[in-house]
Amino acid sequence: MNKIISLQDAVNKISNGDVLMMGGFYTIGTPEDIVDEIIRQKKSNLSLISNDSGTPTEGIGKIIYAGLVKKLTASFVSLTPIVSELLEKGELELELNPQGTLIERIRAGGFGLEGVLTRTGLGTMVEESGIGTRINLNGRDMLYHTPLKGNVTIVEAYEADQAGNLVFRRTQRNFSDTMCFSGDLVIASVVRPIKKPGEIDPDSIMVPGVLVDYLVQQGV
Repeated sequence: MNKIISLQDAVNKISNGDVLMMGGFYTIGTPEDIVDEIIRQKKSNLSLISNDSGTPTEGIGKIIYAGLVKKLTASFVSLTPIVSELLEKGELELELNPQGTLIERIRAGGFGLEGVLTRTGLGTMVEESGIGTRINLNGRDMLYHTPLKGNVTIVEAYEADQAGNLVFRRTQRNFSDTMCFSGDLVIASVVRPIKKPGEIDPDSIMVPGVLVDYLVQQGV
């Protein structure tokens, strides 16, 4: 099955109000072409889940500056000044998670687990903010966190074949492979020319094509 579609058609799959998971570690692995098309189509009222908030001119930051985001779930937002401004105005909801907790919540959502138990954040602003719920298990206090899932996951891959098998390059991988399990619909923007099935070494595949719904060829 050939899963390649146009950039415009791919972003048409995203609806206003969707929970959108986006790969990237301060824009490394962020599908900038999809981000730009989201802004062009003015997809609004989005809830974004990502490692961070990008920068004012790259990644998720551009979507936030465009006024299209109602909630952001991330682990670090300090390079995007508008986040604090919107929080003060009550125009953005922010949920900050320790980075390890965030990726485990995403993994739990993708693998059908009921949540995450961790001692990270006990007695800190993480617990005070209500993100996690303190419980006692086997005589030890810990925080329970709910799993995270998205309506749509968007990632950037270095290579792919028409069946949707993905290969990431170095830091590009970051949260992306786990997020592909956690989105109801998965769209990958591909850097190199998309190959025919069988042209990628099976041992190199990092996300199996069964998880990927659509591919966008960059530069087309």
